[in-house]
Amino acid sequence: MGITGYLKEPRIMVFIALIAIFALLDLVYGIHLGLEFSGGVQIPLTLEQSASPQNMSLLTSIIAQRISSFGLANPTVTSEGSSEVVIQMANTSPSTIQSTIAVIESQGIFQGVVGGRVAVNGSGIEGSSVAPEPLSISGSNVTWIVDFYITEAAAVHFSKVALGQGNQPLYLFLDRPANAIVLLNGSLITTLQGTTLADEEAALDKAASLGNQTIPVQILSANASNWDTLSTIFTADRARYSEVVLESSTPNSIVSALSALNYTLIKESPANMTPQMTLISSNSSSLTGAPLVESWPAIGLISAPLLNPGVTQGTVSQSYEISGPAPSNLTFEQKVNFSDSQSREISSILKGGALPIPVIVGTPTVVPPQLGKNAELVSGAAAILAVLAVTAVIVIRYRRLFLIGPILLTTLGELFVIASILGLVGGIDLAAVAGMIAVVGTGVDAQIIISDEILVQHTEAGTMKSKLSRAFYVVWADAALLSIAMLPLLFSTSLLTVIGFSEATLIGAILGAVITRPAYGVILSRHVSKGSNA
Repeated sequence: MGITGYLKEPRIMVFIALIAIFALLDLVYGIHLGLEFSGGVQIPLTLEQSASPQNMSLLTSIIAQRISSFGLANPTVTSEGSSEVVIQMANTSPSTIQSTIAVIESQGIFQGVVGGRVAVNGSGIEGSSVAPEPLSISGSNVTWIVDFYITEAAAVHFSKVALGQGNQPLYLFLDRPANAIVLLNGSLITTLQGTTLADEEAALDKAASLGNQTIPVQILSANASNWDTLSTIFTADRARYSEVVLESSTPNSIVSALSALNYTLIKESPANMTPQMTLISSNSSSLTGAPLVESWPAIGLISAPLLNPGVTQGTVSQSYEISGPAPSNLTFEQKVNFSDSQSREISSILKGGALPIPVIVGTPTVVPPQLGKNAELVSGAAAILAVLAVTAVIVIRYRRLFLIGPILLTTLGELFVIASILGLVGGIDLAAVAGMIAVVGTGVDAQIIISDEILVQHTEAGTMKSKLSRAFYVVWADAALLSIAMLPLLFSTSLLTVIGFSEATLIGAILGAVITRPAYGVILSRHVSKGSNA
C-alpha cells in the first residue's frame, strides 16, 4: 500500500500536522535549553520566612526586574514552594556574578533623611523613571549619578520635611540597618585638617541619627583599651538593639563577648566600615569647615548631598538625583569601573523596589558552556539509544521488519513534540531529558498492547475496530494512572529539580494516549488488514 493511503487517515494527518506546527514554532522562537546544556549560573535563594502566593509572585517579579535592569539578558527566576527561589542566568564573568548577588541581597529599602527625619523613601519613587546618568569626571575625581522622579504626594512630604534645611545634608540610605549598633575601630576615622576627633565623631552621630531609629556609634579605641566601658554599654542596650555592625577583623574576644550577649553580628570589610568624610565647603552654610560623612557602606549611607536652599523653602519638586564619589584611593580606571557598577546596582535596586521578604543567597552553581555541550551530546545519544532499544525489542518479539518504520516515526515524533513544548514554554533541562527517556520506556507497554491485539490475536473473532478499542482501553488507563502519579511532582513545593521530569512524563502520557499511539495503531491495523507479509 502506498504512503498516500496512510496519509488519508485522520489520526495520522493530525500527528503529522502537529509535528509541522511545532517545527514552525521552533524555527520562529527557538528552543531554549536549560542551564545544564547551555551553561550558565544558578543562584539559590532562601527566604527568611515563608511567603504567601501573592508575596512570592511580587518577590520573583522584583528580583527579575532588578537583574534585568542590571543589564543581564534573559534571567530566569523561579519560585520553589513558599520559601525558596532559583535564579538562572547565561554565562557571565565572576565579577558580574558577585555584583548580581549584591543586587539580589539588597533589601532595597531607600530612605532620604534630613535633620533626623525621613524626607523621602522608596515607596514614593516612580520606578520607571530611575536612570543612571553619564559619569561626572573632574580631573582624577569620578562621580556616579542616578536620576529619578517621585510621586506628587512624596514631593509634598519632602518639601515639608526639608523646609528651612538649606545647606544641610540629605543623607541617602539604601538598606539602613534597623535595631543595630555600630562598633567602629577608631583607627578607621580620618581626622580632617582643622578638625578634631570629637568633630568627626559628632559628624558620625549626625549621619546615623533618625529619631527613635538612631544607630548608636561606639568607638573602639586602639588596642581595645576601652572595651570594658563599651561592654557595659552593649549589655545595657541589649534589650533595645539586636544587631552589631563591626569590622571583620575585630578581636575574637570581643566577638565572643557580643555573641554571648545574643547579638546578631554583621561583619563588614574595613573598606565598608570606613566612613568617607569631607569638609563642608558651601560658602553660604554656617557649617562651612565642619566634617561631613559623604558615604558609609556599613550603615547603607550611599551619599549625602547638601540641600540647595531653593528646594527648602516649601516648593514642591518631583525630580531628584542620587550621586556619590568613587573612593579616592583607587586608580582612575578603578574609579570609573566602581562608579559604573555603583550606578547600575543602585538603579536596578531602586527600579525594582524593596523585597517584601529578606532573602539569603546560597552558593552559586556555575556550569561552563563546554560541559553543557557535552551534557547535550550525551543526553541526545541516550535518547536515541532508548528509541533504538525499544524498536529492537518489539521487532524481535513480533519478527516484523515493517514495525521499524511506525515505531521510529511515532516515538521520534512524540519526543520532538515534547521537546518543543518544553523548549518553547520554559527550558529543557536534564530532568526533562530523563522524563523523555522514561516516556520512551513506558511507550513500550502501549506498543506491545496494540501490537498484541493486532498481530498476535488477528485470528480471533472481532473487527479491527474492536481490537483497537480493547487495546486503547488499557493504553488510556495506563496514561491516566501515569498522569496521576506525576501530578504531585509537578506541583511539588520542595523538589524543583524534578519538575522537568514530571512535565515531560505528563506531556508524553497525554500525547501518547491522544495522538501518537492512535497513529501507531492506525498504521499497524491498515497494514495487517491489507494482508501485508512484511
